[in-house]
Amino acid sequence: MKIFDLSHKLNNQTPVFPGTVQPRFEPAATIDKDGYRETHLNFESHLGTHIDAPAHILETGATLDQMPVSAFTGKAIIVEIPKNTTYIEKSFLLLFKEELTEADFILFKTGWYNKWGSNEYFSNFPVLAEEAATWLISFKLKGIGFDAISADQVESSVLPIHHIILENGCIIIENLNFPEKLKANEGEFSCFPLPYESADGSPVRAVFRIL
Repeated sequence: MKIFDLSHKLNNQTPVFPGTVQPRFEPAATIDKDGYRETHLNFESHLGTHIDAPAHILETGATLDQMPVSAFTGKAIIVEIPKNTTYIEKSFLLLFKEELTEADFILFKTGWYNKWGSNEYFSNFPVLAEEAATWLISFKLKGIGFDAISADQVESSVLPIHHIILENGCIIIENLNFPEKLKANEGEFSCFPLPYESADGSPVRAVFRIL
């Protein structure tokens, strides 16, 4: 059994969605001064590798703390997207129809995680075509994951892909990171959120386990 961390590290330089306040990680206590170490955390709920709950954009959508913990773990497939793809089309996803019937999660590996920390990270990343997103939610998926800052293009104000996915009770996982040593495309995925009240989103430690 091998376990891989699919999360980006969190610190004061962690990239955030344009317009979002930068996080602050500051010492609250130190061993030299206080005899113990503690850190003060100040950040938005959609920092780093994180989950979007339906409540993120839906007035009556479920919050993460209302969902069972089983919603955040299950069988996953990793789908590698060809370079220079703009839209992930249904015609491409049809190749994975059989695997999707058994999957709880589909995780898209576009290669955009390699741009983490650069200005390029925030634009021109591949996104699902609306037809493809609608087709995906016809399966019994718990969630759909992306290695980019958003499921929609950054400049989008209507967030069509978010709506398609979240309105059907699925979660969205954004800012996934794929280690180079991870070669398998099937396994068990977990992305447990912080259990804070009325959670619209949460940073997660995303983990992929090869069974």
